[in-house]
Amino acid sequence: MSYRTLDGLDVAGKRVLLRADLNVPVRDGRITDLTRIERLSPTIRELAEKGARVIVCSHFDRPKGKRVPEMSLAPMAVALGEVLGQSVAFADDCLGTVAQTAVAALGNGQVLVLENTRFHAGEEKNDPAMAAELAGLADLFVNDAFSAAHRAHASTEGVAHKLPAYAGRLMQAELEALTKALGTPVRPVLAIVGGSKVSTKLDLLGNLVGRVDLLVIGGAMANTFLAAQGISVGKSLQEAEMHATALEIVAKAKASGCEIVLPVDAVTAAEFRANPPTLTVGVDAIPADAMMLDVGPATVAALNARLSGVKTVVWNGPLGAFETAPFDAATVALAKAVASATQSGALLSVAGGGDTVSALRHAGVSDQFSYVSSAGGAFLEWMEGKTLPGVAALAV
Repeated sequence: MSYRTLDGLDVAGKRVLLRADLNVPVRDGRITDLTRIERLSPTIRELAEKGARVIVCSHFDRPKGKRVPEMSLAPMAVALGEVLGQSVAFADDCLGTVAQTAVAALGNGQVLVLENTRFHAGEEKNDPAMAAELAGLADLFVNDAFSAAHRAHASTEGVAHKLPAYAGRLMQAELEALTKALGTPVRPVLAIVGGSKVSTKLDLLGNLVGRVDLLVIGGAMANTFLAAQGISVGKSLQEAEMHATALEIVAKAKASGCEIVLPVDAVTAAEFRANPPTLTVGVDAIPADAMMLDVGPATVAALNARLSGVKTVVWNGPLGAFETAPFDAATVALAKAVASATQSGALLSVAGGGDTVSALRHAGVSDQFSYVSSAGGAFLEWMEGKTLPGVAALAV
């Protein structure tokens, strides 16, 4: 897919509607993580420095078409100004006279944040009237919210058909990284998929077995695959109703020439809590009264050995219950190995998904991968091979 970028675009004196993702984590009224705002700032800074009048729009939380004061974007406008190092204006609505007046007051190089688009029911309905009203505020549309691109909403998809539409720098970086990882990758490609349930990642697994060379399955999903093959996993979390589906995925992988890699050993415990007594055993020797909570060192060693033979790694989901020590050991060890190989230039590594991002931060290597996506659901849907409406709307 080809799409317009900011390269060579003359924005001086033009009103640019920028779809951002300011849906940042907030606790007790305070923003707890500025990552999304920081990653957005280069696009805004570039547009402002080129003389654009930047109009930022975004959703926040789920107000369901009603004005909810606690879900205002006003604090995000303040935080954006602090990150940019310049004053950022705020409009108490994204539509109507309030928005129009605020936009009219903008000078070249200035930035305005509009109120939460989801305060209007037309946003999630992708109402053409709302899209047209948003388009009326600007001369150009720039989408820099890959993380919201899987939603066909008025501010992500609808407005892109009513103005000349371009990908912002963050959107561009996401698309380029994902294309390198799964679109036109350097092979062999190894994918790591973790998580608790096979049922939530059926589309992902089904797509990957046809596109990668090796598929590593970790987390509680591995328990389901092991149990489907007749291996007793004790009290481990697994989905008995998904056994047949797991075997179908294995068969599909074999037909596609994709090797599925399952754990060979497990770190087990009789209860799930921090630092309980543990026993590391082969996956065929899990005690009946214990549960597998992490893959073991033999599995990590085998995976590390595989890394030397691959050129691309795509990662979604931890290998174990990494939030609770000591069940973070395998995820941390493999993350450090992938990071080291990436830094040496041996492979391209792309990771994404909420738990994955947290796990890589926990391992201290999130800045050592080729690209780490903060897009969540959009990243997952891209890996599932689905068309993202917000991206498709930018196609030329």
